[in-house]
Amino acid sequence: MTRTPAELEAALRQIGAERYHILHPFHELLHSGGCTKDQVRAWALNRYCYQRIIPTKDATLLARLDDVEMRREWRQRIVDHDGEIDDHPEGGLRRWLALTDGLGLDRAYVTSMRGALPTTRFACDAYVAFVRDRSELEAIASSLTEMFSPAIISLRVSGMLAHYDFISQDALRYFGHRLSQAPLDADWALDYVKRKAVTAEQQEAALDALRFKCAMLWSQLDALYHVYVSGYPCPGAWQPGEALVAEAA
Repeated sequence: MTRTPAELEAALRQIGAERYHILHPFHELLHSGGCTKDQVRAWALNRYCYQRIIPTKDATLLARLDDVEMRREWRQRIVDHDGEIDDHPEGGLRRWLALTDGLGLDRAYVTSMRGALPTTRFACDAYVAFVRDRSELEAIASSLTEMFSPAIISLRVSGMLAHYDFISQDALRYFGHRLSQAPLDADWALDYVKRKAVTAEQQEAALDALRFKCAMLWSQLDALYHVYVSGYPCPGAWQPGEALVAEAA
């Protein structure tokens, strides 16, 4: 069945309503104050791996785009995350490191990603491969989780500031910037998908791409919950109390 553009958008939004990681039990703990400081550290440490590959996957897609206007549009996403020379403006990666700094995690250890969970790294690698190997339509559709991010950002910032006295507003500045950036990115990508996905096959491919992205995000939280909430050890991953947490934390 071929959907109208409005029906396609509704189907995409339904995927978010059912599968976006705002629904994951780990996020429910994180946003309600149910996490320990070390569990918040584990989340921030592992999430850096995802932040780290965002400009990589965007550059991967950029290299495939033939249209000049599309390249200009997509190039801005890389600037948003990498920043400019001397951090003017500061990029999303630096803002995320402000959070891990504030949590007392050694920056060199965070950026090495040595302490990240294997599932986190495998999921991030899979996302880059997806954007590299699938069609432009699928690659762009996979970014549409940004349609749902304002809700989780608002919940996260208000919840973490209310419940964790070791979190400052400045440490969470990454999210303030994404509140304005993500909707712009999502609007452009949604318009593209609605215009380009015109056959039933193309529309299902776009829907599957968004399902994949939701599953990729969900799987990372599954791993965090398994190791840092349920308490199952993961050899090689960061463990609470390790010396690679700065003494000042």
